[in-house]
Amino acid sequence: MKSYLFIFSLLFSFAINAQSISGQAYYQSKTTVDLDAFGGNREMTEEMKKMIAERMKSMLEKTFILTFNKDESLYKEEEKLDAAPMNPGFRMMMSSYTPGAQYKNLKTGQTVEENEFFGKQFLVIDTIQNLEWKTTNESKQIGQYIAFKATAIKKVNPNDYSMARPRRNRNGKNEKENAAPKKDTTQSQDPMDMIEIPKEIEVTAWFTPQIPVSNGPGEYAGLPGLILELNAYRTTLLCSKIVMNPKESEKIEAPTKGKRVSKEEYSKIVKDKTDELRENFRGGGNGRRGGRFGG
Repeated sequence: MKSYLFIFSLLFSFAINAQSISGQAYYQSKTTVDLDAFGGNREMTEEMKKMIAERMKSMLEKTFILTFNKDESLYKEEEKLDAAPMNPGFRMMMSSYTPGAQYKNLKTGQTVEENEFFGKQFLVIDTIQNLEWKTTNESKQIGQYIAFKATAIKKVNPNDYSMARPRRNRNGKNEKENAAPKKDTTQSQDPMDMIEIPKEIEVTAWFTPQIPVSNGPGEYAGLPGLILELNAYRTTLLCSKIVMNPKESEKIEAPTKGKRVSKEEYSKIVKDKTDELRENFRGGGNGRRGGRFGG
């Protein structure tokens, strides 16, 4: 324990003055998807999986930029041309789980996320959800920085279908594997019945006290140093470049475009719309379409 504290104090003694610190960190994001979770009763060939994975690549492999100073940050996806456009409906659904610009204020504890959901813009206001991080003395080199490992358990939004996995029965097997043949019916089977959302996941972060800001990519913060690498379920974020005290960088301001809603209100909007889509699916598309957002 003493050696661990000594390492931290040594690193902090060589750190940049936190009062004037600013920078931009570039993160490469990669997410894997279990395509079997969305296969229903139809088995996908390896060729089909490869084709779908290639089409989803632009959504699953991205670059994000975190512009930060001592107290604030703005996290945005780097703009680029989409070479492999996805189905519009699928893209709109996934956009609710992949926020737009995310602003964090470490001093006030407030976050503001920009989200577009089914053609309507929202500003989701929340407080920083600091996880109960458990730091260790395990370290590794990431670029020119020494990073230390920390882990935490994070509760998952029950409406976050980006976390979907095949539903398990009591024997630990996929529902798909044990599903008995069903008789033909005019009512479509809801594919959401075949998947589940984990209640919680383990998050692993690697942070460096050499950049003494308690910040990181997306919603993550609360460690004594900038998070350089993070793994949350099937998503890995790796910092590929850091520019300290840049002469020019994007101004750190909270986004302002959209209807202001709380995190709870936005979750309800997403749930209600998802339930509506599922009901339409069960009815073979003959149910109520379109729907409206409140407000």
